[in-house]
Amino acid sequence: MTAQTLDRPAVRRRGGDLAERLGPLGLAALAVVALITLAALCAPLITSHDPAVGSVIERYQGPSAEHLLGTDQSGRDLLARLLYGARTSLLGAAVVVLLAGAGGALLALVAAWFGRTVDALVGRVLDLLFAFPNLLLAILAVAVFGTGLGQVTVALAIAYVPYTARVLRSVALRERRLGYVQAAELQGLSGLVVSVRHILPNIAPQILTGAAINFGYAMIDLAALSFLGLGVQPPTADWGLMVSQGKDSLLQGHPQQSVFAGVCIVVAVAAFSVIGERLGGRKAGGRA
Repeated sequence: MTAQTLDRPAVRRRGGDLAERLGPLGLAALAVVALITLAALCAPLITSHDPAVGSVIERYQGPSAEHLLGTDQSGRDLLARLLYGARTSLLGAAVVVLLAGAGGALLALVAAWFGRTVDALVGRVLDLLFAFPNLLLAILAVAVFGTGLGQVTVALAIAYVPYTARVLRSVALRERRLGYVQAAELQGLSGLVVSVRHILPNIAPQILTGAAINFGYAMIDLAALSFLGLGVQPPTADWGLMVSQGKDSLLQGHPQQSVFAGVCIVVAVAAFSVIGERLGGRKAGGRA
């Protein structure tokens, strides 16, 4: 059997074409995600206002040609804060998903390849991580290392690893038993080569699906931590922080800041959830 033959299983297509798997609703959700991402990247081109700078004499202004969505309690442009806030909201969630996906995939491949004792050890490590709620682990990280987006992002990534590894481990174990892996072993290929070149590409759909679902969860958790004052710190723009900073304005009859930021969070999370569910749902590594 040639190396070319061994490569064939690594490119098996599962679930059909991406557009077919997403369907109309999934494609619409993908368009929403693309629009939000594009708006975040092009924020300086959309608005000339500094999201961190305001004017007391311009506080609580309504929508106008100068401020399309009005201003907040500090006179800062709400549209600018929403656009720049999308950057921290998306970036933080993306880092959580990438780190958790990499860690989960690594644990799954190690457990599947070595089996038995190593598999049992990985299982115990995952059980230990499951014992710590996501937000509690992030709060502990803040207590040790201080507040900030970086601290809570790493803490949440660690907390998300077992959710990813739990499902990827079962998928990797199934791939480990297939004939093409055994044939690769007979040819003398190392476990690292077989895992990276053959098993990993075949569990990639599950990794991507779980990442899409977990992205929405990560956005909610990061927004909650920013709301509590443990994540993104003022005057940096962030959707969760905007909801928190706007709560006092709600009582004064100015709900715009909290409402606009809250709607952005809901729309983004819903879009990522739809994409994840269409790609394969909770079977692919989403949080329980």
